[in-house]
Amino acid sequence: MTKLDRETVIRAALGLLNEVGVDGLTTRRLAERLRVQQPALYWHFRNKRALLDALAGTMLAERHIRSMPREGEDWRVFLRENAQSFRSALLAYRDGALIHAGTRPASPQFDAAEAQIRLLCGAGFSAREAAQALAAISHYTVGAVIEQQAAEADMAERQGMEAPAAPPPPAFLQQVFDELENAGADVTFDYGLDTIIAGLERKLSGG
Repeated sequence: MTKLDRETVIRAALGLLNEVGVDGLTTRRLAERLRVQQPALYWHFRNKRALLDALAGTMLAERHIRSMPREGEDWRVFLRENAQSFRSALLAYRDGALIHAGTRPASPQFDAAEAQIRLLCGAGFSAREAAQALAAISHYTVGAVIEQQAAEADMAERQGMEAPAAPPPPAFLQQVFDELENAGADVTFDYGLDTIIAGLERKLSGG
């Protein structure tokens, strides 16, 4: 029998997540993976939501490497690199964005959250505006990754399937679609991110 502690459960859950996705990550399957009875999991996590919160925290702790601003750092540079790092952390695991959606900062993230707000306050934002700006970028990042991971999963499912014939889009739209595909998800994400940051800069200057 596997020695059961919180870290063991989290590691097993992350491995199972990459295999079956968030919908397939059930406490029954996890208990089978760990070779324990299902009630044994509730000593560590009272329900699936608590487990998902722990998985989200682990993803950020291990993969989100730019959550803390550097002293004297330009706020625009930080917001960009922070969001890119956050996105990379979510993409590191199957359904990583869905796991994170709905969570709130927990105690391990409090220091970084306060430092981020203080950085923006130092640039001239109010504390409320700073929190709203960070929330807007976080929501954009999570949403973008949800869409990207859903598209990748859909493409994987369609491989080998005979798709029904569908009328092609008009030539102009097809050209746009091709350009977006050739640019790639990273470029498309950065465009949206830079647009948000530019809007915040304009708002700060009173424009």
